[in-house]
Amino acid sequence: MTYCCGVLVRDGLVMIADTRTNAGLDNISTFRKLHVFEEAGHHVIAIASAGNLSVSQSVLSLLHEGVEDHEAGERQQLRDARTMFQAAQLVGRAIRQVHTVDGNALEQSNVSFDVSFLLGGQIIGGPLRLFMVYSAGNFIECTTDTPFLQIGEHKYGKPVLDRAVTFDMEIADALKTSLISMDSTMRSNLGVGLPIDVLVLCPDTLESELSYRIEPGEPYFHDLRERWSAALRSAHTSIPRPPYLKHGRRGENGQG
Repeated sequence: MTYCCGVLVRDGLVMIADTRTNAGLDNISTFRKLHVFEEAGHHVIAIASAGNLSVSQSVLSLLHEGVEDHEAGERQQLRDARTMFQAAQLVGRAIRQVHTVDGNALEQSNVSFDVSFLLGGQIIGGPLRLFMVYSAGNFIECTTDTPFLQIGEHKYGKPVLDRAVTFDMEIADALKTSLISMDSTMRSNLGVGLPIDVLVLCPDTLESELSYRIEPGEPYFHDLRERWSAALRSAHTSIPRPPYLKHGRRGENGQG
């Protein structure tokens, strides 16, 4: 399993992805799931993947080498897209092309064609945008009302984002909240784990503001995890006990 999230706020875009891939408890590997296509001054496009590793790698290879455009009689690479919307369309076409080639064989082997992508970035002349592309090749776009998207094992980290993320928050807070969301997921699911790849983009710079890998034992992330756990414990103890219980402690007045 995996967990990836993207947060798009007024000040920029944060994308994070874990790197754990496992096929059983005794077969755990590390693969990069956050990939960046960048030409400084022209475009910076990031794509994070979740699902079947062979499918996602095939899709990424097509985006590098070119997706067949039968009408135009040529191949189109991700870097050829003129807008982020066209880039999302191209990712969808690449998914469908892989399904055409490999879908039947996977189905006959009882392997699900399961893949999804987060696609974020900016191309010169257009705004910073964030999309989620499904296994059928269709996609949705992030909005200011809900300025984040997730793929993979998203349910554990979503409550953190739901409560904390707003479009007007500062980019540093968006990154911090994303990392807390990742930590919450890691604590609840062993299929998600370090290292974590982090990308931060700011509007109109057309280059990566931050591209960083958090390795096991990295001081800031370790401190963040400890502080978040302590803050939760403190919040729990500071909230008054529910008034519905007549006896708040085990054994009071002889009751268990």
